[in-house]
Amino acid sequence: MPLATTYLATGSGLVFIWIVVVVIVAVLEIAGMWKAYEKAHEHGWAVIIPIYHFWCLLRIVGRPKWWLILYFIPFANIVVLLIALWDLAKSFGKSAGWFFGLWLLPFIFWPMLGFGEAVYAGPAGPEPWAATA
Repeated sequence: MPLATTYLATGSGLVFIWIVVVVIVAVLEIAGMWKAYEKAHEHGWAVIIPIYHFWCLLRIVGRPKWWLILYFIPFANIVVLLIALWDLAKSFGKSAGWFFGLWLLPFIFWPMLGFGEAVYAGPAGPEPWAATA
């Protein structure tokens, strides 16, 4: 077998393994978010709809509706997401460590939040919305 073919076959195997790992991580994160949204009295399926997902997250954490506009502004969207994750941790009665976990290791902390014993205590932000079931 030529050397180039061997490297190509090895590279393809690594790409396949990488794709499998990425899919497993995505499924874990989505499943955890789904359950956490249901605990917060939102539609679980909202996590797979990109803009509606953030809309529901803002309702869960009690942030203003107009923050959805900030979702489309580069760099502002990162700040808004971090504030929403901070409020999400507070909404479930969790500490700052959970905020960092949701931010940096979401594929671990979302399933822990969704499938664990965490209880939604209500919006932690300044503007509570009426969550719909």
